[in-house]
Amino acid sequence: MADPVQFITDFEDINIPGKRYLRETLANCQNPMDEIREFQDKNGIILPSLQPMLPLLDLHGVRRLEFHFSVMEELRTKLIGRIEEINKMENAERNHKLKELLNKSFPLIKIPTLQPVVLTLLKVLENVEDRYLKALIADRELYQKVDVGVKRFIWQEHQNLFADEVTPLLNKYIKDKAEIFAKIKDPQKTFFMLSPKVRRKNDVLIKLAEMVGKNVLLYDKILQFIRTIFLLTSNPHYCTLRVSLLMELHDGGVTDITQMDPCHKFAWCLDACIREKLFESKRVRELQGFLENVPRGQDSVLGDLAMALADPYAVNFIAQSIIKALYSQISQEQLPRNHNVLQFLLRLLNLGLHAYDILKSQVFKEPKLDINILIKFIPILVSFMVDDQVRSVNAKLPTDDRESALTIIEHSGPPSDEFLRFVSEDRLAAVLTIYYTAQAARMKDREAVIRVFGALSTAHEGRTFADQYMHILVSGLIQLGDEFCNEEFCSIIFDEIFLPALCHGSTVLHLIKLIWHTHSVLPQDRLHSLLRKIEASLVQLVSPESIKFKELFVELEEKIKKATTDKEVAATAVTTIASGSSISTATGPTQTSAQSYNSSTGSEMNRVHPMMTPSPTTPYSVLSPSPTMSPFNYNQSPGPFSPISMSPHPYQSPFHPN
Repeated sequence: MADPVQFITDFEDINIPGKRYLRETLANCQNPMDEIREFQDKNGIILPSLQPMLPLLDLHGVRRLEFHFSVMEELRTKLIGRIEEINKMENAERNHKLKELLNKSFPLIKIPTLQPVVLTLLKVLENVEDRYLKALIADRELYQKVDVGVKRFIWQEHQNLFADEVTPLLNKYIKDKAEIFAKIKDPQKTFFMLSPKVRRKNDVLIKLAEMVGKNVLLYDKILQFIRTIFLLTSNPHYCTLRVSLLMELHDGGVTDITQMDPCHKFAWCLDACIREKLFESKRVRELQGFLENVPRGQDSVLGDLAMALADPYAVNFIAQSIIKALYSQISQEQLPRNHNVLQFLLRLLNLGLHAYDILKSQVFKEPKLDINILIKFIPILVSFMVDDQVRSVNAKLPTDDRESALTIIEHSGPPSDEFLRFVSEDRLAAVLTIYYTAQAARMKDREAVIRVFGALSTAHEGRTFADQYMHILVSGLIQLGDEFCNEEFCSIIFDEIFLPALCHGSTVLHLIKLIWHTHSVLPQDRLHSLLRKIEASLVQLVSPESIKFKELFVELEEKIKKATTDKEVAATAVTTIASGSSISTATGPTQTSAQSYNSSTGSEMNRVHPMMTPSPTTPYSVLSPSPTMSPFNYNQSPGPFSPISMSPHPYQSPFHPN
């Protein structure tokens, strides 16, 4: 066993005179100047050609300390450059020289001037001896300074240190995802708008990929951390992280890892579909082949495939593709059960929604798709879509109150008990209902939203109130902004879904976002009631995110207050204008004088522009421009005199642009 490293913290420890030697010498000598000269002669740079230059440096005010430091820096740069040249040699000679240099220099790593040289040696070595690694672990300051490549050797043997480095990054990644949901001011910038390429430009992903490098063992440890935390928190963003890290390494060309990850090709193919926003038949066949040909003895791969499909971006894309396929089947008048791609998409979504259960139970078997989803639930959902289209077509036909009423009644009935049972008991049915509702809201189909929205309150395992689903629902409801002036509509949206779940996760955040974009049309009583209930729920919240929620609520109150003030100012201005017009109407002499002026200046036919030459039959009359001279104005009698009519420009209220 190699001896432990003995660090040298000062040059005097290796018999090179320094400040301690000089202090003792000067304290005990009789002639300090002679001792200083002798010290300089013995320890200076002994070059005959340099000696004549030193007095010249003295004349220019260059201190000997500055000169020697500059020489030291230059030598250090040259030495580091030489180490990099050795690193390019053949392996045998290279390793021997580098190890010999490290053996001589490592004890000097705590000397600041030589530390960069030793750190460079550690960085270029392919393998670092355990005695050096132990010395680095024992000194926290040195451990923080070494290159990440050296830390990889340490992390392989010390999982606790690796966990200390990884855990803050994982927490930051989840926090960054949560902050995207908190950006409530722009309804167009939704969570799912970011492309895969943009999402991977994430500092955490880049840092994790750098920490892993090409080390398969460290990559596997990170995946273990991600799976463990996912099971503890059931937060689906860890599934996003698992896939994104793999694709980050794929983009970086780290084939040492991507080739050994059994779900790499599956994740790559799925990522391409999401990026292109299309499930091509070729891609579908590839995904189906990966899913059905899991190697024997590697059943645990199914857990990673399920995590890839549980990624919120994957769930969103697959669910939207299913809804799109159902609309396509309606237009082509075909049955959903005859659509093979649709059936495979249902299978993918079902597997992703079971990811947590698969990992928790460690039973790596694909959950069977309930046949009733395909032969009972999907037909009900398709019938809703057909009803929506019938109502839409009926709305464009000539008005016939009786026929319109019959059509609306026939195609707007409440959902059946069987549909409600599917939504409450089956996760796949719940998610598809959420996406159908969001799609109906984006199409501004009020009747469709009212019809099924209440069913979401009992969705399977409260799935409606998860951030990813609540986000897409609110984004759709914002498109129905004008409908919020209807108290019946507000009652369904707020009283059945949002208010009962205010203490559930981030529901209060999504409610704040919805009110932010609809407060101008909400009835005042309803608006004040919502604000009071939000304020009461925020008092009870103790989660780390509650501070951000409270800040957003204060901003919302200020926004509503400003909008109310602006509305009152506009109303006051309109009242003032109206009262001014009535006063001016009563002022008869003004109108009479205006009419006298018009009659005295002649009719429009007698008006001649000053730049025109009058004809013999047309009396010359120099007139100032008037509205009636313009071809864009009608010949009409002047209106009543008022301060507004005195303006050379037509009055335009800033509060009523139309």
